[in-house]
Amino acid sequence: MYSRCCIVPPSLFGDFHRIDCPGKNCVTCAGLGHQESSFRCALEEAMFLNRTFVMPSRMCINPIHNKKGILNRSENETTEESWEVSSCAMESLYDIDLISEKIPVILDDSETWHIVLSTSMKLGERGIAHVSGVNRQELNDSSHFANILTINRTASPLAWFVECKDRSNRSAVTLPYSFLPNMAASRLRNAAEKIKAQLGDYDAIHVRRGDKLKTRKDRIKKQIPPGRTLFIGSNERTPGFFSPLAVRYKVAYSSNFSEILDPIIENNYQLFMVERLIMMGAKTFFKTFRGYETDLTLTDDPKKNKKWEIPVYTMDGAKEEAS
Repeated sequence: MYSRCCIVPPSLFGDFHRIDCPGKNCVTCAGLGHQESSFRCALEEAMFLNRTFVMPSRMCINPIHNKKGILNRSENETTEESWEVSSCAMESLYDIDLISEKIPVILDDSETWHIVLSTSMKLGERGIAHVSGVNRQELNDSSHFANILTINRTASPLAWFVECKDRSNRSAVTLPYSFLPNMAASRLRNAAEKIKAQLGDYDAIHVRRGDKLKTRKDRIKKQIPPGRTLFIGSNERTPGFFSPLAVRYKVAYSSNFSEILDPIIENNYQLFMVERLIMMGAKTFFKTFRGYETDLTLTDDPKKNKKWEIPVYTMDGAKEEAS
């Protein structure tokens, strides 16, 4: 898996942005959330550089996050059966044309990219430049890079694309978190709209399994009155885990809408993207972790894996300091 950046004369193809995928994450990858975080960051860099982003035609699927039991939910039993896929087409997750209205993107299996790549190979030293440890401002200001057709950046080994900033520094965020969720493929957006229509007036909670949380059900009671329809998005597969909530609320899961989802869902990344759109449309929405100060959350526990907050441009320096 990789993303790409290249620069070409505007009159010929337009400016492009490429980022390589290094190391272990080309084979085993992070979950959708981490991949989207770095994906969004790469899109921001392409937008800053005023270039077209060349994105992979497929996304790696982490098998840990791809159990069928999430969609085929039952109160009495669970299953460890997995979807038999290790990757999926980017176009099955995202609306490429919709993204391109904000940041022009093309896929790495497109005819346009093959033309650009062929041209860069013919130009020798002016065809491609491999960069590492160079921030986007330096790339933007350098006349050297402006005259090179293809700029290839090596990504952070922690990310699929690149983690180019401290995520806690909100002033550095160009694209909001909601950008990629709203860029879901049209059939996923349509499915979410159908489910939202059937739910009517509803609230939602997202419960992330696998993290050691102190889930606060009392917070839900304070914010959501009894009798409300409560949509639960979760990868929790323990039978009956949410049964206590069913005493107070009309509990609903994605598995209640199999007639809508079964024809289109091929993996849990697609399923989560639909669930995310549903949760975003709720009257009251509780997240697992706090992203913004105004978020309602089920826990005060911090997110795991603080290493994801290390900007990619400081990775080399951090390694030198540690040695």
